[in-house]
Amino acid sequence: MATIHRTTMTPTKLELLTGWLPRQSWYVGGAGTPELARAGGFRLDDPEGAVGIEFTVVVDAAAQEPVAYLVPMAYRGAALEGVPDEALIGTSEHGVLGTRWIYDGVHDPVVMAQLGALLRGEVVPQHQSRSDTPDPTVTVRDPGLDDGLGFQVHRVLRPADAAQESSGRLVAGWTWPDGTAARGVLAAVAPR
Repeated sequence: MATIHRTTMTPTKLELLTGWLPRQSWYVGGAGTPELARAGGFRLDDPEGAVGIEFTVVVDAAAQEPVAYLVPMAYRGAALEGVPDEALIGTSEHGVLGTRWIYDGVHDPVVMAQLGALLRGEVVPQHQSRSDTPDPTVTVRDPGLDDGLGFQVHRVLRPADAAQESSGRLVAGWTWPDGTAARGVLAAVAPR
């Protein structure tokens, strides 16, 4: 199980995401600087204990209507070889672990393997900020991922109704800037 350290990161995750997010093709905000706030998320454990895995939901309040984004992140103690330049969100100095290379998790094989395991019902999502604590609010509706199927990560999140929370979907919640709670599909099983 991953240990959550109560320490500082310089720059912070939000500072790194504020610069990185507007450069992504799926970003729907305007041309200005986003106003990001942490709004939700969860963690998965790396069986080898080498990669920190966090699925972070941030809300951009700078847009005309607030927009929620899912950013899976991989925290590594060294650079990851063989990934495109845009996969690197940035580096940060962790108060306990030292320099961390933070990657967009969709480009990290460990993150994607663990997300697949979650969609197959083989791993348990963990609380975002507490060590060794499962997060029962993160659910997989009827795990159904098999070797013939892949999955799609939803980057721009929309609240879902019960009908949209069908089988093979990873569902979790976040909080809008006004304090309203929402739930939506973060990833779904899809044909390869």
